[in-house]
Amino acid sequence: MFEIIVDSAANIPAELCRKFKIKVISFVNLVNGKEVTCYDPDLTLEEERQKGKEYYDAIKAGAEVKTGLISSGIFESVFKEIINQDRDVLYFSLSKNISGNYNSARIAADDVMESCKNDRKIRLIDSLNASLGQGLLAIYASEMREKGMEFDEVADLLETYPARMNGIFTVGNLKYLARSGRLSGTTALIGNALSIKPILRGSKDGYIVQFKKCRGRKPVLNELISLLCDNIIDPEEQIIGIAHADAYEDSLYVTEEIKKRIKVRDIINTSYDFCTGSHVGPDTIALFFMGKDRELGV
Repeated sequence: MFEIIVDSAANIPAELCRKFKIKVISFVNLVNGKEVTCYDPDLTLEEERQKGKEYYDAIKAGAEVKTGLISSGIFESVFKEIINQDRDVLYFSLSKNISGNYNSARIAADDVMESCKNDRKIRLIDSLNASLGQGLLAIYASEMREKGMEFDEVADLLETYPARMNGIFTVGNLKYLARSGRLSGTTALIGNALSIKPILRGSKDGYIVQFKKCRGRKPVLNELISLLCDNIIDPEEQIIGIAHADAYEDSLYVTEEIKKRIKVRDIINTSYDFCTGSHVGPDTIALFFMGKDRELGV
């Protein structure tokens, strides 16, 4: 038997973590100097949405938010406990090219395995993504585990998935991308004035890059929908991920429009995790799906 682990940036709703038996290690943010744990295992979907609204309302009101990594010591403690219970560990990480979390987990895994006195294993998979780009991989791994697939078989197969897991998103205000270094302050100022809405994506190497520009909120949402519907592979076998930062009505619109165009196995619609959501800002909406690659037809 093996344990599937994600950090809270994987954005899996708590009720699905319970259903799929996925363990979450939470980020902790500072909001106006007060610690805010990014993941609560006991919340319902509606409670998570309400908590998300309160969080992003605070950001809109000018709250000072600081994010940080999960320490290697925390990872080591979790990994060691599982290994000592004679179970293997499969951890899905944020892209190492947008966060240092993967490296923290790698250091912890190396330390645990050095002192390991059984034959258990720890395998880390870089999702090359964030949010449900991580989370969907963990859910698929859980389904494979439930079917009785062996640890290495699951890990070997899931290592091939990030090359096809697409993450595309747009934001409500460009200033948050400017703060995180994704855009210059001048570009953000001009873009906001002209109502320019970028479409960003995770590159094949796990960086966040600009892909397209639209003018206006509804056109950019429609373009996101088209990109998903035109590039998704075998949709009837897939779970699509939709994450929003207090953009619930927009997420419902996107969900319904996708359902009009393609038939999918399931759609997860959830509030954006606080850690990565802090960097992209309120009104962000992101879509995650498997394609033949991550080039979006380019």
